[in-house]
Amino acid sequence: MKPSDMPLTGRYLQGYPPALLAQVQRLIDDGSLAQAVARRHPEPHAVRTDRALYDYVNTLKSRHMKSAPPLAKVAYDARLHLVMNALGTHSAVSRVQGSQLKAKREIRIAALFKDAPADFLRMIVVHELAHLKEREHGKAFYALCLHMAPDYHQLEFDLRLWLTALDPPTPAAAPNRPS
Repeated sequence: MKPSDMPLTGRYLQGYPPALLAQVQRLIDDGSLAQAVARRHPEPHAVRTDRALYDYVNTLKSRHMKSAPPLAKVAYDARLHLVMNALGTHSAVSRVQGSQLKAKREIRIAALFKDAPADFLRMIVVHELAHLKEREHGKAFYALCLHMAPDYHQLEFDLRLWLTALDPPTPAAAPNRPS
């Protein structure tokens, strides 16, 4: 099923129980999903520049992951959400310097988080920091996320609701009719 053929709740909320999706669909139908999310997460953040984001990420990293390798770059990326269908990425760029191979680690966060509630920025940063130690989304990965943000799973769900509220509704595909 293509994203445009999914019900309104389908793109970001796949895998959640049907009863929960029905509640979300009612909020969408009432036009109150965005307000419901805003009531739960009203606090904005002041992390607007790449430098401020770098400092924010490193503060969280030094608090929770002291032994993790240093980050060479942290930046907002305007193309991230649209091109890669991702909200954040982590990468290790390897370069040869003389006879040594040096890896520089980078984190990129989708630019839409400049206007996101503070909790959602924290959630995506925690997610990308966890990838520094755990590459796959497994039990150890989510345990690390919960160590850094005990409310991680609720924040992830609320972020998905926020993204659903931001997404313009796509018209359902019209059935093929013979002419």
